[in-house]
Amino acid sequence: MGDSQITIELMADEALVLSHWLEKLQMTDLSRVVDDPAVWAPIHRIAGTLDKALPELFAPDYDRRLEAARQRLRPED
Repeated sequence: MGDSQITIELMADEALVLSHWLEKLQMTDLSRVVDDPAVWAPIHRIAGTLDKALPELFAPDYDRRLEAARQRLRPED
């Protein structure tokens, strides 16, 4: 595999919710959640890419947008 790249496509709601979760994950005691330090390189890269791609992260109504995205992604019972 080496230098080959993989592209992942996300819908905007998925990206927003995932970005928020990754931010929370990075602020935890990492050793309790992830036992292999090699995993953090791709996690930080994904989080950084999402941060650059989501202007919503800096919107004054970010919390409202995040909750709306969560609601749209939750499966209906």
